[in-house]
Amino acid sequence: MQFDYHYLLDLAIILLTTKIFGLITRRLHMPQVVGALIAGIVFGPLLLNVLTQTVFIKQLSELGVIMIMFTAGLSTNLNELRQTGKAGLVVALIGVVVPLAGGMGVGFIFNHDSPKALMENIFLGTVLTATSVSITVETLKEMGKLNTKVGSTILAAALIDDVLGLICLTVVSSFSGDAAAAANANVVIVLLKILAFFVLAIGFGFIAIKGLNWYAVKLGRSNLQRFHLFAFIICLLMAFAAEHFFGVADIIGAFAAGLIIGNTLGAPYMEQRFHPLSYLLLTPVFFASLGLSIQRTTMNLQLILFTVALLAMAVLSKLVGCGVGAKLCGMTKKESIQVGFGMVCRGEVALIVANKGMAAGVVPPEFFGPIIVLVVFCSVVTPILLKMSFKGAETLPEVRE
Repeated sequence: MQFDYHYLLDLAIILLTTKIFGLITRRLHMPQVVGALIAGIVFGPLLLNVLTQTVFIKQLSELGVIMIMFTAGLSTNLNELRQTGKAGLVVALIGVVVPLAGGMGVGFIFNHDSPKALMENIFLGTVLTATSVSITVETLKEMGKLNTKVGSTILAAALIDDVLGLICLTVVSSFSGDAAAAANANVVIVLLKILAFFVLAIGFGFIAIKGLNWYAVKLGRSNLQRFHLFAFIICLLMAFAAEHFFGVADIIGAFAAGLIIGNTLGAPYMEQRFHPLSYLLLTPVFFASLGLSIQRTTMNLQLILFTVALLAMAVLSKLVGCGVGAKLCGMTKKESIQVGFGMVCRGEVALIVANKGMAAGVVPPEFFGPIIVLVVFCSVVTPILLKMSFKGAETLPEVRE
């Protein structure tokens, strides 16, 4: 059998185009992941049809999403998560519940005849729970509002929001699958398996942190080259175990591994080591592959209305949910609106959820295009809404350490 080397050309095109489009979107004050998405859309089946989704690209993109969630876990500070206080928790909690319900509502209006309608609509709601604050942070920095009561609340809420969103994904994905499996699934068993995973992950994490810290001390600060190998092995094993033994998404296992490694003495070294691999290869391939997944479909009135409704719900659900949470914590009306708009932006977590839903067959192909539009739209509109909400406002009091 002759070996096909065409994958090398595909990979070269993906890396070149995602970089070019990423630089363009960065110039437009949008995240580079939006450029990678657009590159996949432009060169994929939807437009130029230069690239197609292959087994190689799918597997490499899966490794990419595992790496994204692993590095996200690495950068999550558990001490900060514990110290975020009432405001961050309340804003995040209501800011997850309202979009989840709102997304399900939009789904039921436009999708109620499918045999899997309930699970599809729950997944759609889960997509809307995600928050990405990278653009919000840059906007707040530009306006000199990051180290304020509003800025600190947004950052704290976003941190908790990601954790809650991943928990939602864990529960929902555990019930997804083919219709027969879903119909026969024992709810108690599924929940017990999820609980067992988290209990074992915590127990393993405690042992692993102790062991890796001992190993790091033994190696010395100047000899940590081998440390990252063990860290990546732990990431892959936990991702496999989560999916294979517990029915939990592999990215949850990767995120848990990142949390464990992120609380060891070698954590700063790990982030420096894994960033180049993720940035140069795996992340661009993952986001480009999402663009490649969009197929040409007939744009009818119902699909256009669905997209518009989804965009409106994406903005309103975070504004209402996070805004109400901020108001309940004693913030003014203006500050609550600012917090709500700051949480509107969606990013990689929303795309990861959508991608997992596609793989499980509970995100219909016609939903995927509007979800991509949602991520791009929120990336563009969030800085505009945030700047409008701060317009004419006096500088808010700096948060004291």
